[in-house]
Amino acid sequence: MPGFSVIIPVYNRPQEVDDLLRSLLAQSCRDFEVIIVEDGSTVTCREQVDSAVKAGLDVRYFHKSNEGRSIARNYGLERAHGDYFVFFDSDCVIPPEYFATLCAELEREPVDCFGGPDAAAPDFTDLQKAISFSMTALLTTGGIRGGKVQMEKFVPRSFNMGYSRRVYEAVGGFREMFSEDIDMSTRVRQAGFSIRLIRPAFVYHKRRTSLAKFARQTHVFGMSRITLHLLYPGSLKLVHALPAVFTAGSVLLIILALAWRWWAILPLALYAVLLWLNALWDTRSLKISLMAVVTSFVQLWSYGAGFIRAWWWKIVLGHGRDINEEIEMRRGK
Repeated sequence: MPGFSVIIPVYNRPQEVDDLLRSLLAQSCRDFEVIIVEDGSTVTCREQVDSAVKAGLDVRYFHKSNEGRSIARNYGLERAHGDYFVFFDSDCVIPPEYFATLCAELEREPVDCFGGPDAAAPDFTDLQKAISFSMTALLTTGGIRGGKVQMEKFVPRSFNMGYSRRVYEAVGGFREMFSEDIDMSTRVRQAGFSIRLIRPAFVYHKRRTSLAKFARQTHVFGMSRITLHLLYPGSLKLVHALPAVFTAGSVLLIILALAWRWWAILPLALYAVLLWLNALWDTRSLKISLMAVVTSFVQLWSYGAGFIRAWWWKIVLGHGRDINEEIEMRRGK
């Protein structure tokens, strides 16, 4: 029996899966099986899986109808043999010492549920590196994705998280919703299980490949935070609302600059300079640091707009009263 079952939901991403499987083949510790769940893809990764199997990787491949990534993960969970279940997104690349590090850390300090941070690999595009900065910097996300400084308790994310079979038997699988990983982590914590950030067990995360896709993704993140607030009253923290405050403040400053005095825009300009200096220090690249200013503003404004939109619709207008029923209709629990 393998120590770990790696479960990966996939939808129309054969090249990304190929990169991910190659990185798993390169692991120094191979005490794991891999379960690929093709969630109704029209462009499958079967060829890439077959190639990895021939190269010696323990991979099982399943193709099912399209129902969503959470249901695809649960499909994999039902067929997994490991003592621990590890979840990666299909756009991740895993450093060769990942599982060796994970084994050592779990032996040193056992834990029920764990997660690690993400980073940009050296061969990522400049845009991917800029987006990675935006999603991990203290000045943008408050370090909530496993940064060295954090403004809230760590919550594992589905691009790099895992939990024991004991947790699965007690809590179950993922629910089909946006931010399903935060929902899962919350249920794990509420059930009394321990959760730990294993910082050295990081992954390279490609994320979105265009600003438009990145904006849509972060907009959904903002909306889902209100859903989580309705599911778990008291879970909403100041750090979650800051992008909405920033978005509303940005609009006000821009209006003041256009209609009153130009220097009303200076607070935004100062923030942009701070972002640029932070990104320049982190990336050591003038081009990427300038792009990171753009991606950071896109992230904050998109998330903030999604947060405000969902807050108005679900809380002010009251359309979020039956949120549990709405999620259960998606067949997640």
